[in-house]
Amino acid sequence: MIYLDNAATSWPKPETVYAAADKALRGQSGNPGRSGHKLSLAAGRVVEEARLWTARLFGVSAPERVVFTANATEALNLALHGLLAPGAHVITDALAHNSVARPLAALTGVEVSRAPGDPERGVDLDGLAALWRPNTALVVMTHISNVTGTENPVREIGALCRARGALFLVDAAQSAGVAPIDVEAMNIDLLAFPGHKGLLGPQGTGGLYVGAAARLRPLKQGGTGSFSESVQQPRRLPDRYESGTANTAGLAGLTAGIRYIMETGVARIRAREAELANRLLQGLADIPGVRLYGPPPGPSRAGVVSFTLAGYDAAEAAFILDDSFDIAVRAGLHCAPGAHAALGTLETGGTVRVSPGCFTTAAEIDRCLEAVAELTKH
Repeated sequence: MIYLDNAATSWPKPETVYAAADKALRGQSGNPGRSGHKLSLAAGRVVEEARLWTARLFGVSAPERVVFTANATEALNLALHGLLAPGAHVITDALAHNSVARPLAALTGVEVSRAPGDPERGVDLDGLAALWRPNTALVVMTHISNVTGTENPVREIGALCRARGALFLVDAAQSAGVAPIDVEAMNIDLLAFPGHKGLLGPQGTGGLYVGAAARLRPLKQGGTGSFSESVQQPRRLPDRYESGTANTAGLAGLTAGIRYIMETGVARIRAREAELANRLLQGLADIPGVRLYGPPPGPSRAGVVSFTLAGYDAAEAAFILDDSFDIAVRAGLHCAPGAHAALGTLETGGTVRVSPGCFTTAAEIDRCLEAVAELTKH
């Protein structure tokens, strides 16, 4: 199989990820923080090592502010439900994933504005600033679009938020491990990230960086292995937001994925994915009947490419690529209807999305181009 669906979940993983998860399951499988025996202590060390490596990757000076969740969706829900209250005003972007849009829609009494922008260039900073109100409590932005690969100007938005006194939440579902992120230098108060995409870890892992200015209500309450004498949820981080048993094996794999990224270099990974995306874009542009969406080829282009093919529904084209050519891509709305509304593809079934990863080869991209060209002949 040629796997080109890394925006959904990365595959394959580095061999060290598989080995670390297996080792944790076999020899470090006690319940972390719940007992004093050797297996429990070993599991606790696995969790804290994952926290330290994650903090290092994202420029977090206080590792206890890295809170682990099951995925980026849970992290975003923790941030949005934990922070916002009736009367608050939130600014988000039109490219937002449903993991942002749906929690915002579910919050009673919270007003939401969507910053103007361009599917090729991202959010317009002047348009964003014009939406500010006295009660603007939060700006939540997609870092890199999961539909078009468009990168929003996160550093500039962070500076604007800091100057105007609003908290800044970044959805790093497509950027963590692929784009440089320094939460303190970028004035990011909350960073939601998945472990299983660009961080190359197992599914069922993710987290939320909670900056010092963010005071969140817990999304869940329960056992933390600490302050057990009280029925109140602990205030200490990360315990306050990590009730229940941690995914020790998953976090062991996540650590291995992050170590691989840091040893390889985020800049090198980003350049490699941009090279593959540009090769794909240039090849698709030469195929009759293909319409491309998002930024043109360039060094800052993220590894997410969307297109439609004349004569084919997006789902039909993706099915044929899988069934006849053994090429895995994704079709549809990609849980981001706002992005497709901006592109004009909402009512027509969305796009075919091709997303190479750091282990994709140029030969695999060329084979995908050959397969799409073959579709145009029928």
